[in-house]
Amino acid sequence: MRALQLLVLVLSSLVGAQQQALMDYLERRLLAIEDRISLWHEQTSRYASELREFKQQMVAQLEGLDKSKEALRSELDTVGTRVDRVEREMDYLETQNGAQPCVDVDDKLVEQQVTVVKERNKAKYAKLTDCSDMISSIKAMKILKRVGGTKGMWTKDMGSATGKVYILNGTDDNTVYEFGTVREFTSSQGTSGATSVQLPSAWSGMGHAIYNNHLYFLKQGEDMKLIKFDLQKNIVTDTAVFPVKNQLPVYSLNPETFIDLAVDEEGLWAIYATQENERHISLAKIDPKTLDIEQMWDTPCVRENAEAAFVICGTVYVVYNSKLPSRSRIQCVFDVSDMVTNDDAPHVYFPKRYGTHASLKYSPVEQLLYAWDEGYQILYKLQMKKKLEV
Repeated sequence: MRALQLLVLVLSSLVGAQQQALMDYLERRLLAIEDRISLWHEQTSRYASELREFKQQMVAQLEGLDKSKEALRSELDTVGTRVDRVEREMDYLETQNGAQPCVDVDDKLVEQQVTVVKERNKAKYAKLTDCSDMISSIKAMKILKRVGGTKGMWTKDMGSATGKVYILNGTDDNTVYEFGTVREFTSSQGTSGATSVQLPSAWSGMGHAIYNNHLYFLKQGEDMKLIKFDLQKNIVTDTAVFPVKNQLPVYSLNPETFIDLAVDEEGLWAIYATQENERHISLAKIDPKTLDIEQMWDTPCVRENAEAAFVICGTVYVVYNSKLPSRSRIQCVFDVSDMVTNDDAPHVYFPKRYGTHASLKYSPVEQLLYAWDEGYQILYKLQMKKKLEV
């Protein structure tokens, strides 16, 4: 009996040991499977993450390719425009320095060609708008700030209502300071709150203009070049030689300015002077897209004692230094549509201020004058009236 009990105990021990061994084996197998599943999960997560990163890189590269494609297309368009410009400039230079003819040219034919050119310039100006405003008086004056030197120009974009303010300090520099609003400009310390825009070359004078997100400025060299600079892309989009020889400073009191660009309701203008018409100021209408000269006029306004000018509705107003201390007045006007003469135009005095205007820029959107006076930035609010047909 005792032996039987011992046998049962031995058998129970053997069975228990086998079951334990089996359980241990199964546990090890399950742990191995769990480890492998965990490894698969990690690898799957890593592969998914790498796939997402690869997708993002591909999307970024595709977007970059699209931008490069657009930039290349824009550059090609610009190159095409410049090629056209060079061809026109070469044609102009050929007309100015043509080869001597091998046969005698009929003097009457030459005189006839000159007459045709003069008659074209005298042709009646075809207005682009129905604007018929002219200045009646200076309604108010506001001094906003003093920043920069005695000579400079400040303005808004005269072709849009973006609200941005631009400062071009001095007569020979290549840094434009851009403020988001007039409030940002007046509240900042100097130009500390501005965005600096670097131009590829320095400007000349104070006759710049900003129109439809483009800065138009002059570069003086052997020829006076008009440069069109895209303020959004920070690139030069076009250049042109101003087709006038033997230029003179347009204002005797600001001899640094040879061409004064102006914007009004009709578009872009150039106020200039030449030795051919030495005593008087001339006016030209410019196509802002192509920089072509559309039409030119000689005005009766003299350069002597002039400090600045601006254009409103196709009428150029020339400002002269008055005999009164620190006073200026509009003393000469010229209307391209012949609706206003000097006899009809009021002789408007500017309020007393610091010195001589270095620049005056008219805003057709706000009907304000942006003035630079001895480093002070001033706004003049204008009172308007309608032109009368003469």
